[in-house]
Amino acid sequence: MINNLSNAQILIVGGLCFFILILLLIWRTQKKNPELNRLADILFHHQSELSGRLSQMAEYSRQQQDTIAAAINEQRLSVLKIMDEKLLQVTKNVSEGLQQNTTKTNETLTDLRERLAKIDAAQQKISALSEQVVSLQEVLSNKQARGAFGEIQLNDIVTSALPPSAYEFQVVLENQKRADCVLNLPNPPGMIVIDSKFPLESYHALRIAANDREKIEAERFFKASVLKHIKDISEKYIITGQTAESALMFLPSEAIYAELHANFPDVVETSYRAKVWIVSPTTLMATLNTVRAILKDAKMREQAGVIQKEVGVLIDDIGRLDGRIESLSRHFKQANDDIDNIKISSGKIARRIQKIEDIQLGEDTALSIEHQSIDEQSA
Repeated sequence: MINNLSNAQILIVGGLCFFILILLLIWRTQKKNPELNRLADILFHHQSELSGRLSQMAEYSRQQQDTIAAAINEQRLSVLKIMDEKLLQVTKNVSEGLQQNTTKTNETLTDLRERLAKIDAAQQKISALSEQVVSLQEVLSNKQARGAFGEIQLNDIVTSALPPSAYEFQVVLENQKRADCVLNLPNPPGMIVIDSKFPLESYHALRIAANDREKIEAERFFKASVLKHIKDISEKYIITGQTAESALMFLPSEAIYAELHANFPDVVETSYRAKVWIVSPTTLMATLNTVRAILKDAKMREQAGVIQKEVGVLIDDIGRLDGRIESLSRHFKQANDDIDNIKISSGKIARRIQKIEDIQLGEDTALSIEHQSIDEQSA
């Protein structure tokens, strides 16, 4: 709108200049042509009127400019206020967001520190476990240490499953052979020998075989090792008259036990024929539970005479208890009879008291005495 008013003023000023130029031209020629003088007067009149209108338009334009400036200033203040409010809200939101992010970041860092601490502890445990695994590998690589490992595991399983009287360790038999463990069972079956064997080298050779030829050789090596152990146990630990007709070969590795039963059934059949039962830690525990049941049954058979004697004494006690209950029953019956008699006597006494209270003078008295005599006779 300001630009439009400025253009109008420029047009008006240009028109005014044009009229002034015409007036000058008329002024030069007014002496020669009266008509032109009249026209000049008219133009001058219109020029005066035009100047007044131009002044009015200038005043109106100024007022409009003032109004527009005030509106623009008011709008500017309103916009600044809104912008301040928006900026304050944005600043508040940013501050809250930063505070929340700071809190979450602190929580995340705390959780991360805890997790790192747990990871560090787990790493230490893994390191310790690695050292133990290395130590175990060193133990298993030595044949004597490997045998001691199997004996210790056998000791732990047997001692946790049976009472101390049911087993012995490192027992020398009649043939001067030392057994890792013997189970003291009653005849039959008698004393059962458990010998720990650990064919780890042949099993490792079987596991690391890279081709068919190496695998065949490893299978032969593994089979020969196990068969040798079976033969040794059968010859050393099955003694007629001292031990049972069978013995147990303990394999301290579930993996070797599974490999033997899965891929070498002929070796297992050979152990059956030799009466050497191959057991792993799991199956040995099940076997020992059966042994414990056998021992419990044997103990019960040993105590059968004592139990029978105690049962006879118990029967005598029950007979005496029955006699005493019968005697007590008779006493209770006599007491009931006495109580009934007492009730009868108390009833008569109550009736006599009532009659005494009802005694009257004259005929009533005689009648009462007569009734009393009759009652006494009936009593």
